[in-house]
Amino acid sequence: MEILKTDLDRFSGIKDFPYKENYIEFNSMQMHYIDEGQGEIVLALHGEPSWSYLYRKFIPELKDYRFIAPDLIGFGKSDKIVGWKNYSLELHFKSLVNLIDTLELNAITLIVQDWGGILGLSVLGEYPEKFKRVIVMNTFLPKGKPLNPFFRLWQNFAKYHPSLPIGTILQKGTYNKLSKDVIQAYKAPFPTRKHKGGAKAFPLLVPSKPNDQGVERILKAREVLSKWNKPALVLFSDKDKILGGLEKFFYKLIPTSSDQEKIIIKNAGHFLQEEKGEEIAKYIDRFIKGQLKADANKVNT
Repeated sequence: MEILKTDLDRFSGIKDFPYKENYIEFNSMQMHYIDEGQGEIVLALHGEPSWSYLYRKFIPELKDYRFIAPDLIGFGKSDKIVGWKNYSLELHFKSLVNLIDTLELNAITLIVQDWGGILGLSVLGEYPEKFKRVIVMNTFLPKGKPLNPFFRLWQNFAKYHPSLPIGTILQKGTYNKLSKDVIQAYKAPFPTRKHKGGAKAFPLLVPSKPNDQGVERILKAREVLSKWNKPALVLFSDKDKILGGLEKFFYKLIPTSSDQEKIIIKNAGHFLQEEKGEEIAKYIDRFIKGQLKADANKVNT
């Protein structure tokens, strides 16, 4: 396989991401992650087609914790494999397990969104003993059923577009207008179409048949979460045209999610960390400290 690295000079103009670069090796590739602060471990996973930059607004609010956010292989400052067919759910799954093992992470508070949810919750399903809490944001756990027409259109767009428009995808997934600097930051990891194999692959890897790769792990994640007895916070936004409403699935699936306030983040789209990062991080801080008391008659918006 051909492996590419994104020239780090492309990230030099990003003014609001001053965090030290860290790398670990995985399958002869370099996986980048940020590792800020000290204290309880918070592991935050991004999705498609973003990178750890998505969590930059969380770090100042969660300064009392050790905040770790990797760039998945094919994204951010991590190495890129050329050719979308060379990506798989198993590759991403194993890369995250490698990160957790290499850094010797335990008692993890896991934050997931989008593909970070499919992958991160699959890891939690396999190794629940390593996790202390979970925060689920705007994601889903597909078990291999036929996909809806909208998603099939998205798959075809990703498959046949000659060079995915990363900035446009990010803007379409947000409710508010993004600045040129922010869009440029999300485009920085992808200087050419050959760097976009990971982003192209994710829509095509969503399981749509029972025997598709990843279904077995996702079903195990569902089973583990259905018996989850540790703290869980479900935190979705109200303007997500992609996965809006699926918070109800997770409320029903995870028993302990009812122990927390049911919070909906207002005026934010699919990439809610980008639009409401500080607000969400404050809720997460309160959740970790046990300060989000459930009220069955209230939804906090």
